[in-house]
Amino acid sequence: MDEQEVKELLLRENAEFRRAYEDHQACEKAIDTIRGKGHLSPADADVERELKKQKLALKDRMYRLMADYLRAR
Repeated sequence: MDEQEVKELLLRENAEFRRAYEDHQACEKAIDTIRGKGHLSPADADVERELKKQKLALKDRMYRLMADYLRAR
């Protein structure tokens, strides 16, 4: 089972993974919105930095859940 198949399966069957995935997507959209402004204020840069940290933490969580699933199979 490849990475994409595991991701799709967990999106269907695992609420925690689905929530992390949706939050990750929301961070990505928020970052895109901030970047779309062109010139970032210091406050915007701070928000972008925090969103990137949150997005990375969510990605790490999703990969841990995927690894746990594969180990448990």
